[in-house]
Amino acid sequence: MSGTSAKPRLSVYRSNAEIYAQLIDDTTGTTLAAASSREKDIAAQTAPKVEKSKLVGSVIARKAIERGITTCVFDRGGNLYHGRVKAVADGAREGGLQF
Repeated sequence: MSGTSAKPRLSVYRSNAEIYAQLIDDTTGTTLAAASSREKDIAAQTAPKVEKSKLVGSVIARKAIERGITTCVFDRGGNLYHGRVKAVADGAREGGLQF
């Protein structure tokens, strides 16, 4: 699975405490946009990890739309598609990204 500048790869990394999302152009090896649960506005909320993951998805979608990106390829990073990984995907879809 790889992404291009027209259709980048939305990579999700999940640790025990945090979740990170990046839009990556694999042809040039650059990160086009990034969001994580460690950002000030997300970390300040007292919500469960699944809710914070959904916020990460909406933030990455907003950053992608600002850069003119509307479609992407979803890379779940080897994790199962449920829980926090699914919440990131749902938040990104609600934010306007298409997979």
